[in-house]
Order: sequence, then structure tokens, then C-alpha cells
Amino acid sequence: MVPLKDDNPIKITPYVTYGLIAINVLVFLYELTLLPPDLMDFFQSWAVVPEQLTGSLHWKSITLSTVHEWFTLISAQFIHAGFLHIAGNMLYLWVFGNNVEEELGHIRFLLFYLICGTLATMTQWYFGMSSEIPSLGASGAIAGVMGAYVFRFPDVRILTIVPLGFFFFPIRIPAMFYLGIWFLQQAAYGVASLNVPANIGMAEGGIAYWAHAGGFVFGAIAGPLLGLFESKREEFSMKA
Repeated sequence: MVPLKDDNPIKITPYVTYGLIAINVLVFLYELTLLPPDLMDFFQSWAVVPEQLTGSLHWKSITLSTVHEWFTLISAQFIHAGFLHIAGNMLYLWVFGNNVEEELGHIRFLLFYLICGTLATMTQWYFGMSSEIPSLGASGAIAGVMGAYVFRFPDVRILTIVPLGFFFFPIRIPAMFYLGIWFLQQAAYGVASLNVPANIGMAEGGIAYWAHAGGFVFGAIAGPLLGLFESKREEFSMKA
């Protein structure tokens, strides 16, 4: 299922959502200019390499290298591995980010986004601490946005493309069902990955299911703590 839009109009310009999309696209365009060896060096330097992050926990003194390893928890959120990777992530951010930004406000939304992305990556890292494969992408942070969205707007309809054989049908699905099913899938795949020698998404590459599930849960928790339910919409209505 692919979301196209939600029936949830906003009264603000979501500058942070637009800015995050722009930064992700610009970084990806930069990646396209790199030759394969340089691109791998870029991933090794700015994505989260679990083995290196684990090694930094054993510091005797804080060094620039230690600081850099922990900064990758932020920088990795703006790096993508291919067209489908960035296109899917930016579509979900476009659909769900603006409403959460409106509820939290610009500054709190940016803080919320980065916190969710960081905690999501650390969730995946916990299940694959010795992996040498870089972990990257905005999906953990966006999963946090989705976790906040479903608790704030459970009944909002999501216009969704559903494939049935060779045909694609647009239907409107309540957010609680669309995002609820999405979360259960990520959690189930994450649990299934525990039964194999290497964790999916961190040791062999692929989809970081635990980052998705973790980001969703942290978003559902952090959103209300940052004021998700302190809606300003009534104020807008009174002033209109």
C-alpha cells in the first residue's frame, strides 16, 4: 500500500517538513556525484556503522573521533541508498509530517524528528551491535512522525493505492488501520529477524525493521510529551 495524501488540511506553511525534504534531496544529489568507492567512504564516514559506534562506548577519554561516531546518529538520517529509498521516505514525510509539525510547532517538530530518528537508529543498533554495514536513512525519524500522527489523528482518512494483481485501486483508509498495520508488519519482521544469524538491516544490509518499529513507539511517546495534544487549531478558528 502506498499513501498519496491525507484528508487533513493544515493552516500553516510546514517550513520544517519542506526543509527536511530539501536537505535529504540535496544530500542524495551529492551522493549521485560520487564514484562507488567514494560513496562507500561517504557511507562509512557519515552513516551509523554499528561496530564503530559500539567501539566508541569503550573510550578512556572523549576524542573528536568519539564525538564524530555519535554525531552519525544525526547525519545518517539525511543519507539514502537509492532512488526508491529516498522517494519512499520523502513521500511518507510529505503526507504525515505537515500535520504533526502544525500540532507541535516548527522548533519542537524539528527536535521531535531528530530525537525519534536517533532513538530509532539506537533501537536497531541494539539488535546488531557488531555489524559492519552502515545504517542510514530517514525512515526511523519518519516512523516517529507516523507514531505521533496515528495517536493524534486516528480517524483521518488516508488516500492509499492498493495493488490487486496487475491493477491498482485508490481507497481511503483510516489512519489507525493504515499505520497500525504498518507498525505490526515492522514489529513482526523485526522479531522474525531475531531467528537468523544476522539481523536484517544491520548485519547484511536491507530494511531496518527494528528502527521502524522503535521510531514509531518513540514517536507515540515523545509527541504527547512535546505538546502534540495542545492543539492550536481552535485558536486559528477563533481568529478566522
